[in-house]
Amino acid sequence: MNSRRRLVAVCGESDPQTSLADLAFELGHGIAERGAILICGGLTGVMEHAARGARAAGGLTVGLLPGDEPDDANAYIDLAIATGLGHARNAVLARTADGVVALGGGLGTLSEIALALRDGRPAIGIQTWRFDRQGRTEPELPTAGNVNDALTWLFARMGGTA
Repeated sequence: MNSRRRLVAVCGESDPQTSLADLAFELGHGIAERGAILICGGLTGVMEHAARGARAAGGLTVGLLPGDEPDDANAYIDLAIATGLGHARNAVLARTADGVVALGGGLGTLSEIALALRDGRPAIGIQTWRFDRQGRTEPELPTAGNVNDALTWLFARMGGTA
């Protein structure tokens, strides 16, 4: 049995003034409490608040940065990986994660959701994009009303250890 710690991606808006700061903190905290590693884009907004929550709970945080400079990571990132890939780093994030939680978010978050679903990764949203297209055959993005429900759903589907 694989005892590797799970990597949980948090995707969301980068606005430093995000109204989702408290939810993001709670999300990061919950990921760390469950023994998983938080992985995100490493910048501001939801990413920063989630990393802050994970660190507050003693968790490990990884930032996949779009640029070439590791020092661009927010202050709560333990491992800053400067990919130099720009938006293409979203594909690396979705592929690397064992599970994905989308919290709010713009087009970058939408791309991460789509890539995770395409790769068959468990993904769930909180106050994020909804898919409603006639004749849609793509996988559904389940949504949760709160952080605990989202994490309970996600961890039940990731397998292995928390």
